[in-house]
Amino acid sequence: MLVAAVALIDEDGRVLLTQRPEGKSMAGLWEFPGGKVEPGETPEAALIREIREELGITLRTPCIAPLTFASHGYENFHLLMPLFVCRRWEGEVAPQEGQAIAWVRAAKLRDYPMPPADLPLIPILQDWL
Repeated sequence: MLVAAVALIDEDGRVLLTQRPEGKSMAGLWEFPGGKVEPGETPEAALIREIREELGITLRTPCIAPLTFASHGYENFHLLMPLFVCRRWEGEVAPQEGQAIAWVRAAKLRDYPMPPADLPLIPILQDWL
């Protein structure tokens, strides 16, 4: 399964995390926002679509930069997840699906329980910031 995620970074250098809502797999865990890449869609296009749907903001392709990726085998599927970074977007972050959000300093990312695939991304993001 191909899923694209983004580390949105605000003017204070904090990273946005979203909490998986009740009723979804891994509910209650925190993650970098994003979603599934549909057939024929690029990871960047998927991010633009998913972030508009989930957070009500607009990302532009020139402002999305690839940073790293996660490759993780879950029990029923294998996840490949490129992680992009973005410091510029249009609009104000407003959760569209009732999910909780948190702006988190890089040093505090491990304080938020995350899915196993997200964990290896933390040190890379911390080094980059």
